[in-house]
Amino acid sequence: MRIGYSQAFELVKEEVNKILRSSPLVVREYMRHLALTTGKFIRAASVLTCALDSEDLIHRDAVRLASAVELLHLATLVHDDIIDEAETRRGQLSLQRKYGKRTAVICGDYLLCVALKTAAGVEGKDEYIKLSIPDYISRVCLGELSQHINNGNFDLSVYQYLKIIAGKTAALFEACFHGGAVLSAGDEAAVRKYVKLGRYIGMIFQLTDDCMDYESTQQEAKKPVRADFTQNVITLPLIHAFREDEGLKERARSGGATSVEIVEAVRKSGGLNYTRLLAKRYYNKAMRIIEELELTPFKREMLLSLLNKSYRII
Repeated sequence: MRIGYSQAFELVKEEVNKILRSSPLVVREYMRHLALTTGKFIRAASVLTCALDSEDLIHRDAVRLASAVELLHLATLVHDDIIDEAETRRGQLSLQRKYGKRTAVICGDYLLCVALKTAAGVEGKDEYIKLSIPDYISRVCLGELSQHINNGNFDLSVYQYLKIIAGKTAALFEACFHGGAVLSAGDEAAVRKYVKLGRYIGMIFQLTDDCMDYESTQQEAKKPVRADFTQNVITLPLIHAFREDEGLKERARSGGATSVEIVEAVRKSGGLNYTRLLAKRYYNKAMRIIEELELTPFKREMLLSLLNKSYRII
């Protein structure tokens, strides 16, 4: 059965909400709290957009796969909030703040299991479900671990940092584009292009997010800002600032640099412009792939919308 995009998107939101709110009694209170913190479903939109066929219709399997991806993303956010000791998530108390770290860890693990169970319910494309999803999840985990290991590593290189975010953020976007393409495109070469497009959009998303930590207010970002450096997370704007000012790096290493000084140094060094420029390079690569793909006008418009949202230009 095939359905239109709007109907598919609403079904994903309904499915995720149903799964969270009808969870087993022992976790229901926690899952219902998490239902209040779901976001814009950008990753689900990525699956559905890539799953659009030549008639701009979507196979129902894509709805289940998109729901699984959103649940997986929610699981990573629960674990992120524990690591970051985040107080809030999208205007609500984080799960770890409201119920404690131990409860949050188990709830994150539960969500991961539910996501895999939901993905296993996709009737077609067994190869993607059995092989690719576990691989993408492992890449996300390794990326998160690599970031944690490199917290406070003031000598982190640009290459090392890009490798980290290629796992912790871009891998999940890549999974979304891969899954949607497998459900719509029979051409293996076209599927590979969608995979690259998802990777580029994921990289853009994280690089832009790195800038927002220095540029936005908490109200605008809907999460704590000025938080990366205070939590010893080294991102690209700061890596650039360290390259431009060795003295800043040494003051940071010795604990002598305040967060205010770091923010000002990042801005003065051009760290934000440097990061935006790199994001723009990924943006241009993504645009070239979109131009190469055989797309309906509607699907092209939707892919451009996802690209522009990752770059935060609309």
